[in-house]
Amino acid sequence: MTTAAFFVVLPPEPYKINTIPSSYCHMLFLNKVLFMTIVMVLVWLVPSNSSGQTATVWGTVTDQKSKAVDLAHVTVIGSPGGVTTDRNGRFEIRIPSDTVVRLGFSFIGFDQQEFLLRLKPNERRQLDVTLIEGATMLPSLEVRDEKLRSTSLTRLNPKQAMQIPSSGGGIEDLIKTLPGVSSNNELSSQYTVRGGNFDENLVYVNDIEIYRPFLVRSGQQEGLSFLNSALVSSILFSAGGFNAEYGDKLSSVLDITYKRPTETAGSVSASLLGAEMHVEGSQANRRFTYLVGARYKTTAYLLNALETQGSYRPDFSDIQSMISYGLHPKWELSLLGYYSRNKYNLIPESRQTDFGTIQEAYRLNIYFEGQEVDRYETGMGAITLSHKPDKNLELKLIASAFSTVESETYDVLGQYWIGRLETSPGDEQFGNVVQAQGVGSFLEHARNYFDAQVVNLEHKATLIGSNSVTKWGLKFQHQRIHDRVHEWEMIDSAGYSLPIVPWEPDNPTPGRPDFQLNQSVRADNRININSYSAFVQQAWNFFNRKGEEFVLTAGVRANYWNYGKEFKLSPRASVAYKPNWERKMVFRLAGGVYNQPPFYRELRLFDGSLYPDSRSQQSFHLVGGTDLNFTAWNRPFVFTGEAYYKFLNNLIPYEVDNVRIRYYADQEARGYAAGLDFKVNGEFVKGVESWMSMSLMKTEEDIRDDFTDIWVDAEGKRVYTRQLAADTIRLFPGMIPRPSDQRFNFSIFFQDYIPGYPTFRVHLKLLFGTSLPFGPPNAQRSGQTLRMPPYRRVDIGFSKQLVGEHSVLRPNSPFRYIRNSWISLEVFNLLQISNTISYIWVKDIENRQYAVPNYLTPRQVNLKLVVEF
Repeated sequence: MTTAAFFVVLPPEPYKINTIPSSYCHMLFLNKVLFMTIVMVLVWLVPSNSSGQTATVWGTVTDQKSKAVDLAHVTVIGSPGGVTTDRNGRFEIRIPSDTVVRLGFSFIGFDQQEFLLRLKPNERRQLDVTLIEGATMLPSLEVRDEKLRSTSLTRLNPKQAMQIPSSGGGIEDLIKTLPGVSSNNELSSQYTVRGGNFDENLVYVNDIEIYRPFLVRSGQQEGLSFLNSALVSSILFSAGGFNAEYGDKLSSVLDITYKRPTETAGSVSASLLGAEMHVEGSQANRRFTYLVGARYKTTAYLLNALETQGSYRPDFSDIQSMISYGLHPKWELSLLGYYSRNKYNLIPESRQTDFGTIQEAYRLNIYFEGQEVDRYETGMGAITLSHKPDKNLELKLIASAFSTVESETYDVLGQYWIGRLETSPGDEQFGNVVQAQGVGSFLEHARNYFDAQVVNLEHKATLIGSNSVTKWGLKFQHQRIHDRVHEWEMIDSAGYSLPIVPWEPDNPTPGRPDFQLNQSVRADNRININSYSAFVQQAWNFFNRKGEEFVLTAGVRANYWNYGKEFKLSPRASVAYKPNWERKMVFRLAGGVYNQPPFYRELRLFDGSLYPDSRSQQSFHLVGGTDLNFTAWNRPFVFTGEAYYKFLNNLIPYEVDNVRIRYYADQEARGYAAGLDFKVNGEFVKGVESWMSMSLMKTEEDIRDDFTDIWVDAEGKRVYTRQLAADTIRLFPGMIPRPSDQRFNFSIFFQDYIPGYPTFRVHLKLLFGTSLPFGPPNAQRSGQTLRMPPYRRVDIGFSKQLVGEHSVLRPNSPFRYIRNSWISLEVFNLLQISNTISYIWVKDIENRQYAVPNYLTPRQVNLKLVVEF
């Protein structure tokens, strides 16, 4: 026998859901009333035994977690009548004395318990019973989320975010396995979507927009993301073509909803990478609910395996809470609070990296002095007042404030040595340095401080009609930013700051160039920006005579920001069509305009100054897709396919170094992104969900008025010194790959368990992405068209459930309050692949540049214990 549990959630119109016919529900209700009436009459009619012929059994009925079972049925088997337990699980029943009686205890979802008793007349005996969850086949009921199938939103199970093997944030790692999403850095929670960048993704928690730190340069500095997997109840994600209700970004939206607790619960987890805990509960008939989570993370274990050896002291922690209180049946107040303290301290010592090809291999050795200290402290508070005048109308007023205080300070001196390796396997010096190529040194200095406050005041509303849903909203945002940047880099003895003076036999006193820094930025910027936005959106649901269903959604957003004195309209629409076929399919088409006003990052030039004439970036989306529900191996599956084209206008070109984005704020570009996304998800193994995703994509841009001048000699051959040049030719690059031009992506999230032992599970995550463009530092964007190696990574986790539904715990067991517990062994980078995230550029004495790869983490093991109460 097996147990099946289901929930029927009726969504607001116009979205349709397959439910049991109302006539059938009424029949079930009448049958239940009739049955209970007959039982009560029989109990009343059964004659009572005299006091001398009966005995009494009393006690408590609980489940395996020592919780009282209300309305459990207690009866003398073979006799009519019986009693039920009260809300505390207590019961008391009279049974015949001086005879063997079978006393039965039963409740839906639990195995029936039977006890043989023989009591003396007038005897009272206590009997406490623990019911064990059993297996009862219930009628199947199929509930489909038609609302989501009619939009571009994908729903994910938050529990899978707790199970996926991850060295960072669980939710973001889950998002990275979806089609259209790309990430080449396991140390970062950032991701790109369909040719966009990290700054083009919207993230909401309970309708509140979330921001990320500004000064972070690499994934190892990043720390904790805002999203706490233990607090999440719903995950919705769209890779493009989303509705007007979502804000002004170009690429994607991640919509997170935190839990609304109904009972007291909590969890604790610990691993080699840190610890987490959370507690939740409700009081006063669920009018007051609370949700609190705290996390501590240290990646020293991972970072000590990197090629740069030294003293790593990362220290990341945060705490957040969600509290709600029902002021009135129609009024509710909720508070969201968050504070995060991230500190990253590095004292580098040395580094050794082998690079190049089989025929031409090199080794770079660097010896360091100095240290780096980075701090990122962020806080956010939000208050939401919700009002429901009636069941069809909900009004919200949201006030939120975000603050970040960041500092980046370092003084690092590096002295490097480049040597050529012997590549002949038969040579006794194979693998050793046989020739010195150059030596040099660099000194990097920074005293950067960044403070920002973002205040939002927003109104949102939802009105549900008979076959339509109307949404509207208004928002005011104020940004206050103070940025102090002072950084420079000096490279010496390798053709940079002190270039080699060419020897001229006829000139005994050649000119000596001035001392120059390779890079210098100094600025002190203060800026205040106000922006205003509004949206209105309408959705209709209707059927034609053939029983075919249509869902049409149309809306428009308006945005004005005072820095650029720019007003933008963003109309968006989508239509979903569900034919009345035996094979269940849904077709979708969405399109619209997406305008993204620049944040501070997009306004700052490379020299630290602000560009005054920046305009909003713009993207025109056209997305067509289909969902196909099918059955394979007698298990349900869903195939999803989407084709998209995005025309990009007023783009601000940028370059990426690790997770740091630097914008060419004074330049503009136009471009496009086009691709195909596919996903198959379902029960590849019975009872657990897995999926495979594949994406094909190409994105390019053409920077306005960009060109490159090259020197040629008298024969038209290119030369690299002005003295040898006879002419200059101007080249216009045209379309070039964008930094996120990753042509092919493939990912798998797979779950399995040992047959017959479902408490032993395996969770596998596979990511593959083709080469991304890159280029030398301080070069024009048109010169950044080299390609780094593909990203390939496999993470796997083996888990054993220690306590769960299968566990039988005694009432006095110290583990009786544990609802679920498991231990996991995670293996990161199972195939030991050296993935490249960025490059360090060095020169030899002859001014030749070498791109030395910065590799990500090697294979490592993590042990994790999770306990849920």
